[in-house]
Amino acid sequence: AVVAGASEGLGAAFAEALAQRGQDLLLLARRAAVLEDAAERIRARYGVEVRCLAIDVASSELGDALTRATGGLEVGVAVYNAAYSPVGAFVERPESDLLQAVDVNARGPVVFARRLLPGMVERGRGALVLMSSLAGFQGGPRLATYAATKAFDTTLGEGLWGELADSGIDVVASCAGAIRTPGYARTSAREAPGTLDAATVARETLEALGQGPRVVPGRVNRLASSLMTRLLPRRTAVAVMASNTRQLT
Repeated sequence: AVVAGASEGLGAAFAEALAQRGQDLLLLARRAAVLEDAAERIRARYGVEVRCLAIDVASSELGDALTRATGGLEVGVAVYNAAYSPVGAFVERPESDLLQAVDVNARGPVVFARRLLPGMVERGRGALVLMSSLAGFQGGPRLATYAATKAFDTTLGEGLWGELADSGIDVVASCAGAIRTPGYARTSAREAPGTLDAATVARETLEALGQGPRVVPGRVNRLASSLMTRLLPRRTAVAVMASNTRQLT
């Protein structure tokens, strides 16, 4: 299994959940030392082989580096969890920050999937998980670029699910709400309703493979997504998002 964004938080939870299932791992993240620490914990706990690839998924070298790292490996599960979320007024954020969000959250999963899916198709089996977000169901003031890229991820996952269903490949876009991770703790002063542990999100997402193109982990989040997408007018849904993102820093 290959997990992008695996050094901490949800990515590390995916790595542990897959190791529990006996799968060897290739873990991707920017920070080599933190990534190796996570890998060592998993090796010691589960006895699986864990390889590390320290790389910025926004880099133009991602595709070739991934191809080299997976050469000779039979990749059965691929999880793209890496994300970048610039918070604040769109006109005040540096353009480089906004473009990094596009590179990490939209370009990255396209490259990741394009390099790993052909081997799965050739073998006639495999699974792809793209981590999206409830933020992508409507515009997100002060998270405008992030929300737009998460809408992209959901649509990409749904399209690949439909395209690859007859090839034996399971695809799911996981539209998560707030997750108890170090990154969330750094940006939010209070916990949002429906906040889940990373292990719960990873487990519910993996269990959803084969059941449809997308999953919303957590009962509260499923109710919220139905309210925002089916019952509220679009402009009201955006206003609700604005009230929720106002406290992010």
